[in-house]
Amino acid sequence: MEEQKKISGGIFALRKNRKEEAAKDSGGTLEAPGNGAKKKKRKSSPLWKRITAVLLVIAIALVAILTYRNKKAKEAAARAATINTATVTRRDISSELSSTGTLAAKDTYSISSLVEGDVIAADFEEGDEVEKGQVLYEIDRSSMESSLTSAVNSLSRAQTTYDDAAEDYNQALSDYSGNVYRATETGYINELKISAGDRVSNGTNIASLYSDDVMKIRIPFLSGEAAAIGAGMGVVLTLTDTAEQIAGIVTAVAAQEVTLTGGRIVRYVTIEVANPGGLTTSTAATAQIGEFVGSEDGVFAATIDKTMSAELAVGVEVASLLVHEGDYVTKGTPVFAMTTDTAEDLIKNYKDSMDNAQERLESAQNSLDTTQDNYDNYTITAPISGQVITKNYKVGDTIERNSNSSTTVATIYDLSELTFEMSIDELDILSVQVGQKVKVTADALEGQTFTGKVTKISLESSYSNGVTTYPVTVTMDEVGDLLPGMNVDGVITLEEAADALAVPSDALMRGSQVYVKDDTVTEQKGAVPAGFRAVEVETGVVSDSYVEIRSGLSEGDEVYVAASSVNTGMNMMGGMMPGGMGQTSGGGMPGGGPGGGGGQGGGNRGGSQGGGNRGGGQR
Repeated sequence: MEEQKKISGGIFALRKNRKEEAAKDSGGTLEAPGNGAKKKKRKSSPLWKRITAVLLVIAIALVAILTYRNKKAKEAAARAATINTATVTRRDISSELSSTGTLAAKDTYSISSLVEGDVIAADFEEGDEVEKGQVLYEIDRSSMESSLTSAVNSLSRAQTTYDDAAEDYNQALSDYSGNVYRATETGYINELKISAGDRVSNGTNIASLYSDDVMKIRIPFLSGEAAAIGAGMGVVLTLTDTAEQIAGIVTAVAAQEVTLTGGRIVRYVTIEVANPGGLTTSTAATAQIGEFVGSEDGVFAATIDKTMSAELAVGVEVASLLVHEGDYVTKGTPVFAMTTDTAEDLIKNYKDSMDNAQERLESAQNSLDTTQDNYDNYTITAPISGQVITKNYKVGDTIERNSNSSTTVATIYDLSELTFEMSIDELDILSVQVGQKVKVTADALEGQTFTGKVTKISLESSYSNGVTTYPVTVTMDEVGDLLPGMNVDGVITLEEAADALAVPSDALMRGSQVYVKDDTVTEQKGAVPAGFRAVEVETGVVSDSYVEIRSGLSEGDEVYVAASSVNTGMNMMGGMMPGGMGQTSGGGMPGGGPGGGGGQGGGNRGGSQGGGNRGGGQR
């Protein structure tokens, strides 16, 4: 339509010119109808004028057509000049994350004193290398000596009390098993002094016991002779009434001297003898021990003639008697059964006593431990191996403590390793793993590069300005001239690919498609211009600038790069027009390849030579 309008306009102009020429030839002017003037008769134009007019119209139409086509060609060329391409090349690619941090020693320890006192030893200096456990300070501890001794004695007494209580408890479990009370003496029961239903407490008389199976007799010997007599010596006893002799054994020699009639000073010797059956408490006898003869006769007595009393921690109730009068009992013989509830109370009493004794023992042990710890605090040792950074006290100084805090006496750094923390964005933290390599540079050591590795990934995130980050600890592989406190930059290498086929990141579209140069493609597909064919590729490592291509492309292929792509140093082609091929002049066209960046706006992020870094002007 635009072309037809231009042609029609040309014809109209031609007709107007012809009318004006005719008016001039007639020597008059054109007048509008109705103005009263008479029209003059016009002569007919010659044939050659008509031919000339037709040729002029044709010429004007041709000029208009050529002008329009030239304009369209220039517009197409301008569009072609903005097409960026890249050549598939091989290069090393790495996916990286970066962050800054401050170096710190592997371990830093401020040594504090928990006690006060005068420093009596401090055999170290700042800069010294010390080993873990090495004594650094000795503080006067004389005030603690008596406290420690008292705590030790208290523990010893508590231990004895507990041992006795535990023994009593275990004995009670044995003595009162089956809810039975057992005899504590041996002999015949003359008389039972309790019955079923009685309440028996500690010291209650249970029964009277008698036994004459073994008889005893006390014979006085002159004090000097008694001094030569000892327990276990044999004795010959002569019965006074029958002159019958029986053998006996000395069981005891009294230390007390007694005066008999006639002024004889004697000491009594106790002798026991098995009763052959005829000895009674009225039988008298004399005794001879070796060459010593007793000074007077003595009278036999039963060895057992006593009352058996209850030995109980708490009172119990008699459920039933298990013995009768006349029965012979020995230690451990069941005497009576206790009711269940009172028997349980009895055992519980022993258990409670043992538990209380145990609590006192534990308290005494804790007291000793605390006292011992306080005592040990007067010797200060190095908690780690490392270098002494500060020494705050010397021999003769007095350490005084703040009531609310301890007093720092020295500082030690473990410089065997240095670490720093990187703050990693929540979008990237899942890509970080322990063991990944980290490239490190320090502001203070320009030109030097160090290595480290990720040793810890903390889940204790922080939130600031709408961004969540996680601290990642990096441990240096080497220390070199690095020092704690230096500022460093760390780059974590997530993935690496050496000598890999690569294209710019913006060449990858729709996840796995790359458009390869193909002149047979004549139609534009979306934002991709004609001349490029879609190819499915398998990708590998992805960096900020490049994508590894594992399959689908070959080295040297020319691929389309989206207009937003940054010139990454690959062969970025600038289209078909002069100046768009990376000439140093830039061609005055937007874009430009390597060496471009001139012209209007500097192109799409500029070129690698001569143009602006990451471009300027319009993108």
